Amino acid sequence: MQPRRIAIAGAGKVGRSIAAELIDNGSEVLLIERDPGKIRAEALPAATWLLADACELSSLESANLQDCAVMVAATGDDKVNLVVSLLAKTEFGVPRVVARVNHPNNEWLFTEAWGVDVAVSAPRLLTALVEEAVSVGDLVRLMRFIQGDASLVELTLSEDSPVIGERISDVVLPADAALVAILRGGRVVLPSPDATLEAGDEVLAVVTTGGDVETALSAALGGTPVATHPSPLG
Repeated sequence: MQPRRIAIAGAGKVGRSIAAELIDNGSEVLLIERDPGKIRAEALPAATWLLADACELSSLESANLQDCAVMVAATGDDKVNLVVSLLAKTEFGVPRVVARVNHPNNEWLFTEAWGVDVAVSAPRLLTALVEEAVSVGDLVRLMRFIQGDASLVELTLSEDSPVIGERISDVVLPADAALVAILRGGRVVLPSPDATLEAGDEVLAVVTTGGDVETALSAALGGTPVATHPSPLG
């Protein structure tokens, strides 16, 4: 089976870290970087390196971006990430575009209109993780997916949750919510129909974005709903 080809714009610490994880997972990775000082082929010899400006159409053409399944705009400049996302989607038809948001005030720009399928904001994710760590029973929105208008949410089950000991097939969830994983003691537990829920389980679910579905899911799991936000990441 041919490995997935993924392009990453920006070979700083973030871009290189993403590339290393993807390579370990069997993907073919192309790193595009315009700063010669950041080209460190010896650090990731399994990656393909291209010294070029990812905002230039000719650079992306030489990279054969149309052959990539995913484009990751991971530079430290939001303007660059937006331009790269737009070019990848509109000029090369890349199926999935993931963009890094450096400044929270710019989150509202990272939408489908700019070619972004998934916007990832480090400050937003860090905030969500802090909230998750100190708020057992609170529904935390980790990420919003632009396409499909869906969000990834997490809720840690408290000891008094009504679903403790219940089989997943017996838990009544909202129509627009689906459990995707359970984190338990550092392990990933697949949410099979016969799997039971335990206190302390971190339940990950994908829901249609909107307060009603999140509120209904939180109620079903015995939690507190998250406040809604207008930004692309929620």
